[in-house]
Amino acid sequence: MPTPRRRPLALPIVVCSTLWALHVTALADPRADTHAGLLKTVRGEVLLQDAQGASMPARVGDAVNAQQRIVTGAQSGASVVLRDGTTLVIGPQSSFDLQTFRYDSRTHDGSVIGKLARGTLRMVTGLIGKAAPEAVRIDTPTTTIGIRGTDFIVSADETL
Repeated sequence: MPTPRRRPLALPIVVCSTLWALHVTALADPRADTHAGLLKTVRGEVLLQDAQGASMPARVGDAVNAQQRIVTGAQSGASVVLRDGTTLVIGPQSSFDLQTFRYDSRTHDGSVIGKLARGTLRMVTGLIGKAAPEAVRIDTPTTTIGIRGTDFIVSADETL
C-alpha cells in the first residue's frame, strides 16, 4: 500500500505569518508618537495655533503638538492629556504654549516645557514629572516655575 504523501508545512506557515504581521502593522496608529497629547475637553471658544500663527477651532480629540499654542476666550476652557499622562487644564482668557514635549514610553524619560502668557493653568504631572521633576517647567511673563510637586495651579497676568 502506498504511503500518503506529506505536504510541506513551511509555505503555509510563512504565508500565515506574513499576513499576520501585515495585519498587526496596519492596525498600529502611525501618529501614536508624533503628537504630544489630545484635547479631552473643549468649552466655549478655544483655538489651536501653530508655530506660524495659523489658527483653527479646537475640537475634542484633536492632537496637540509641541510648538502649538492653545488660546481660550472668555468663559472658555480646555483640557489636554499628554502621552505621559500629564493633564493640563487651561482656564478662560488664557494663552498657553506647549514649547517642548519629549517622551520615551519605554524609559519614561522626557521633558515638558510650557509658557503661560496669560490666564490660568492647572497641571497634574504624569510619568515625566514623577520620574524627573526637574524635567517639567512652566514659564510666565514674570517667572519660571520648576515643578517639584505633582499638582499645581499657576496664573499669569499680561498687564505686568
